[in-house]
Amino acid sequence: MLSIALLLLPDFLLIVTGFVLCRWTALNRPVWNGAERLVYWLLFPVLLFTSIVRSPLQPAATLGLAAGGLLTVGTGVVLATLLRAVPRVDAHLQASGAQVAFRFNSYVALALAERLGGSASVAWVALLIALCVPLCNIGAVWSLARHGGHSTGRELLRNPLILATVAGLIGNLAGLKLPQVVDITFGRIGAAALPLGLMAVGAGLEFGGLRKAPGLAVALLGIRHAVLPLVGLGLGVLLALPLGQAQILVAFAAMPTASSCYVLAARMGGDGVYVAGLVTASTLLGMVSVPVALTLFSRLHGG
Repeated sequence: MLSIALLLLPDFLLIVTGFVLCRWTALNRPVWNGAERLVYWLLFPVLLFTSIVRSPLQPAATLGLAAGGLLTVGTGVVLATLLRAVPRVDAHLQASGAQVAFRFNSYVALALAERLGGSASVAWVALLIALCVPLCNIGAVWSLARHGGHSTGRELLRNPLILATVAGLIGNLAGLKLPQVVDITFGRIGAAALPLGLMAVGAGLEFGGLRKAPGLAVALLGIRHAVLPLVGLGLGVLLALPLGQAQILVAFAAMPTASSCYVLAARMGGDGVYVAGLVTASTLLGMVSVPVALTLFSRLHGG
């Protein structure tokens, strides 16, 4: 477990760096508000687009992995939605926080994939991102739009992550080859997304928001960090995935939630403070859940 935790250490240190810079230097909250928007609207969409365009999807070889990713996320969506039926659950907080249970931090996923298996693992994670980001965003936007009276279709059509993913898939299937100068430029823009995105996660950490509904928080974080890793572990066996793909599915299932959950909740009239607390807790829990899940995977497969 220690060796796996050390794989995450550089990313965790970037999160800590963002936290320290935001609170104890002149690079305070207004600076990071702009950084979050830059990552969300430009850097991360470019990274998604170029990762998908550059990575052959090879549907036959990755069909099981694709199914595993969609089933894992789908399980999270269903369980988070069912929490609405629990007595005395605040509907506004549930609509705001449901996304935390099934969305995933793509910055951490891509960074960890590179350390686990190099370019092949990055391509597999890019495939999972390509397939699961639309499902995650549909689930998140639907929950918030349904409760807040927004148009779900309009919000989906304006979501930069969905637009970048769809464009990348179309370009990949069409055999798009970017001109060298464009490819290099996009590559450099995308390369800035991971470190800046991780530092923005740290800058956005909040520790007080969960007091509003601690029971709901436990349920949502339990789905994200306990149920979904077990689902990923089981699906890897059930679908008879190759060892490398099964490992990536487990790591993917154990990821901390997306830092952009806060941005989406705040923009669509959700409870941003509560979601910020959930994202903070999930980020910290992810530093434990990922090593634990990968250790269980290693023992299951005799590693």
